[in-house]
Amino acid sequence: MFQSFESHSNPAQHIPRLAALRGELASRGLDGFIVPRADAHQSEYVSPRDARLGWLTGFTGSAGFAVVTPERAGVFIDGRYRVQVKAEIALDHFTPVPWPEVKAAVWLREALPQGGRIGYDPWLHTRREIRELEKGLAGSGLALIAQDTNPLDKIWTDQPEAPVGRVRLWPDDIAGETSAQKRGRISAKLRDAKAQAAVLTLPDSISWLLNIRGADVQKNPVVLAFAIIEHDGHVAVFTDPAKFSPEVRQALGNEVSILPLVALTPALTNLAGPVVVDPGSAPDQVFSLIESMDTLIDESLDPVIMPKATKNAAEIAGMRAAHLRDGAAVAELLCWLEARAPLLETEPLTEIGIARKLEELRSARGILDISFDTILGSGPNGAINHYRVTEATDRRILPRDIVLIDSGGQYDDGTTDITRTLPMGDFDPAIRRPYTRVLQGMIAISRARFPRGVAGAHLDALARAPLWMEGMDYDHGTGHGVGAGLSVHEGPVRISRVSEIPLQPGMILSNEPGYYREGEYGIRIENLIVIEPAHSPDGRDMLGFETLTFCPIDTRLIDPALMSSDEIAWLDAYHAKVRELIGPLVAEDVRDWLIAATRPLGAAA
Repeated sequence: MFQSFESHSNPAQHIPRLAALRGELASRGLDGFIVPRADAHQSEYVSPRDARLGWLTGFTGSAGFAVVTPERAGVFIDGRYRVQVKAEIALDHFTPVPWPEVKAAVWLREALPQGGRIGYDPWLHTRREIRELEKGLAGSGLALIAQDTNPLDKIWTDQPEAPVGRVRLWPDDIAGETSAQKRGRISAKLRDAKAQAAVLTLPDSISWLLNIRGADVQKNPVVLAFAIIEHDGHVAVFTDPAKFSPEVRQALGNEVSILPLVALTPALTNLAGPVVVDPGSAPDQVFSLIESMDTLIDESLDPVIMPKATKNAAEIAGMRAAHLRDGAAVAELLCWLEARAPLLETEPLTEIGIARKLEELRSARGILDISFDTILGSGPNGAINHYRVTEATDRRILPRDIVLIDSGGQYDDGTTDITRTLPMGDFDPAIRRPYTRVLQGMIAISRARFPRGVAGAHLDALARAPLWMEGMDYDHGTGHGVGAGLSVHEGPVRISRVSEIPLQPGMILSNEPGYYREGEYGIRIENLIVIEPAHSPDGRDMLGFETLTFCPIDTRLIDPALMSSDEIAWLDAYHAKVRELIGPLVAEDVRDWLIAATRPLGAAA
């Protein structure tokens, strides 16, 4: 079983942990401490050893942080988690704080008197993050104090060991380049920038650069490690050497050294400058160690991150192939669910039952792992953006329920992420309007054509405009980057209000507008898309999107009267492509369902 459905911890058990942390802070002369969700690599998904925020507070979301003082304990969460957090934390001891509306510095100014000392673990915060916090605290009399050891680790007596997942090779034909070629490209960038070396701290950057995959973090096939790439192309990797088999070491060759993690500090303090370090992703401590020797630092973007985000033809081909197998599996699930809907009264079905069925169908298609915990929310659970079903929250599917299924898989040639929303039998016709508006937003992104230089922030409003006309919106980004056989959430490119990085051909993004009515239902429709050159009659340098995901979009919830002829034409053409590509991959009964589910919208209405 890929996904664990164990129940969340009892909120009450976190109260003594909070008391113990306060005691440890007092012994260190600290008046506060910041507990981030991230690990030393700023990972969205962390290993059990690094799940400090969850251990302390009970909050299990993939983004957020806590700030603890003697009198207050704030859990800072964005709009995706404001429903979820209330069910997971002890509200009489922890207080949800709406973030980023409320900044940590503002909260600390109110919570602590002048002279307050706030501790932080410099391995768990980026240099940019610490600078912004220092700027926010300027003039307050409050001081940030880096800690040599994490006080939370001191009280976490049964903290799990660091993961030692085995490393495997990622085939060159799927990567489209050898590791040596990639290292040559990156080292040439360093030479052009007159840099001697670059420090890499993002596990997916290191995994991509070396054409390796790991097993340190469930669902994300990356190797937890640090690395230094020099201007001559040599790479030193700092992690547990036991992860690397003789076969992998031999394939990497003599230009890649595997060193224990304890060797990182002396390596950083012996670098010749300038050294490229990314202030947006590298730990504050990495900067401090290099600065301790007065070595010149070039604060620039991780040199691997943009080449990794811009997929080559082989990577895109692998992603296309993975999405066809995945689309077939999801189509099989949707067919199965439609057949089960009339039987819900006599043959009970739950959220976990659906999630397990989907894993079974994906397993038959060669899945290596799921790419994230399946978000399977029925009825009111669907309104929780990143709902994670557990044995305690598992809800029986009821007639007239709206079910939201956001899921994905890791295959041997690519990574998938898809969301579909469907009714279980009859439904309240009032849902047709918001569902159609969400679909229109998804179609608007799919059809977008834009000049080179446009960023995700410029496109985000296209997805929201149909909802805005109804006075509606959603509290998450419209799209995130996706790795090729790597992390399902990949930086730095997004479709969101704050993403200013220009979009480039080869970048793969999700396209997932939504609408959520608390206590009732959630709607989200998601395909993955890849940026490609687009035709312009004026000869302009234009870009557009190729859709990678092929699986029916439920038409029962659509109000065709709200849609334009162009939107209907796009949906009908998309469904024709679904029939063409997915039909041959499924059994006859599923193919019959597929034909009915994808008939032209005029005929379906």
